Amino acid sequence: MILSPSLLSADVGNLAAELSALEAAGLRWVHWDVMDGRFVPNITFGQHVIRQLRKRSGLFFDVHLMIVEPENYLSEFQAAGADMLVVHAEATRHLQRTLAEIRRLGMKAGVALNPATPLSALEYVLEDVDMILLMSVNPGFGGQKFLPITYEKIRRLRRMLDERRLETLIQIDGGVTPDNTADLVRAGADVLVSGSAFFSVPPYEARRLAFESKAEEARSLTL
Repeated sequence: MILSPSLLSADVGNLAAELSALEAAGLRWVHWDVMDGRFVPNITFGQHVIRQLRKRSGLFFDVHLMIVEPENYLSEFQAAGADMLVVHAEATRHLQRTLAEIRRLGMKAGVALNPATPLSALEYVLEDVDMILLMSVNPGFGGQKFLPITYEKIRRLRRMLDERRLETLIQIDGGVTPDNTADLVRAGADVLVSGSAFFSVPPYEARRLAFESKAEEARSLTL
């Protein structure tokens, strides 16, 4: 299990220090929620912030674009230092073309689905993605309650990937805590995004271990 803390819940006035603290705590990934105020009702980080912080961090930058027409900004986020770009199936007119361009630019490509978007939206792009993000809340704000219907969606997606013998990662974002980590991992999740449930309970190393121990518990029960 990979834990990707969402900077949406970090101390945004001290992002450089927060990134350093995450690295020191043994984290490998960090999640950037990029919102434009159009696709979701909020505005957050942009490519200029990511570019400045890229110089200060060796973490894997997992960049989630909650913006309309993300295809217009792919090269800018690549230049800013994104390692992976995740676009919403609901936000781009030509999804396969957008995913192919992300890979052409040298980044990992991901696609996100809102809670009400069916898995059928992925049927013809599964070979074009490195990760699929299933939103377990409606996007736009941190601190929301996890939607339990997500468990069945994860299980169905895992079966789809297994049937095609794909090693695509499944990421879950929204309401993720140590309390539901074991169930998420058992259902088939690989990458967990946690914002307020991670950053509100320092120190970060102990919090990382709390998530990882639950993931290990899930793996031991499935052996």
